[in-house]
Amino acid sequence: MMTRTAKLLLLAGIALFYSLVVFNNLTDFDSNYQFVRHVLSMDSTFPGNHGQWRALTAPAFHLAFYIGIIAWEIMTTLLLWWGVALLARALRGPAAAFNRAKRVPIAALTLSMLMWLVAFLSVGAEWFLMWQSHIWNGQEAAFRMFAVVGIVLLIVLQPETGAES
Repeated sequence: MMTRTAKLLLLAGIALFYSLVVFNNLTDFDSNYQFVRHVLSMDSTFPGNHGQWRALTAPAFHLAFYIGIIAWEIMTTLLLWWGVALLARALRGPAAAFNRAKRVPIAALTLSMLMWLVAFLSVGAEWFLMWQSHIWNGQEAAFRMFAVVGIVLLIVLQPETGAES
């Protein structure tokens, strides 16, 4: 029962984190919007870099990207909490039922990892050269979340064997 409880609590911790992220993005929209705007505009990358042609300076692009990120976070949050409910419901049941209940949490954690890997580390850091900015560089935070969520995913993926521990 201990390992199942650990999986449930770790998933709930990630769900709480995402809930706070969504809350912050919705109640203080402009703060993270500025981050997205500066990254896409590439206005704080190295002067004279040859990738500047990639910059998106139109506010419509900034808003679309930011709303897309928030929508991704909302979807992830909903899936995470749904996964918490499924694991809680299957907590005391047979191993096979708990393993089946992990489908939604695995999808949610994968969606989370993809956001950090694709949106932040690939598109933001590499395509828009966010790594060149000393001010608008979210690589460390993105990698930290990719790693934390990845560790939780690996723990959740461990199959239940029926031998309760």
